[in-house]
Amino acid sequence: MIRFHYRYPAMRVREAGRLKSWLAGVAKNEGKSVSSMDYIFVDDPVLLEINRQSLHHDYFTDIITFPYQSKPIIGEIYISVDRIREHAAEYGVSFSQELHRVMVHGLLHLCGYSDKSGKEKKRMTEKEDFYLDQV
Repeated sequence: MIRFHYRYPAMRVREAGRLKSWLAGVAKNEGKSVSSMDYIFVDDPVLLEINRQSLHHDYFTDIITFPYQSKPIIGEIYISVDRIREHAAEYGVSFSQELHRVMVHGLLHLCGYSDKSGKEKKRMTEKEDFYLDQV
């Protein structure tokens, strides 16, 4: 089950049912199934505090993924709506496009992909692009 939790004023995902089906399809295509995946939409201060407390990083980020189980997938994905807005403007894409990229990015982490090295980051970006063409 994929759920969206809104802790950001006026934030609602458009076509939530279609997006959840797309995300479940991504997991299936990666050979995984989703038991419980929660997307929590927050603002910068909330995600900064999570970053400090959980990862001991003192900087803003757009997403933090907490994998609890890989088969089937159980996890939480925290997304900063503030970062999505800023990055969309910076990269010249729509808010929805950037949101979808970050959402699939978190799911790919739960599927076992990493982006620590340059090679891993390139592979993850290729996967994101592939799945974004299907949304």
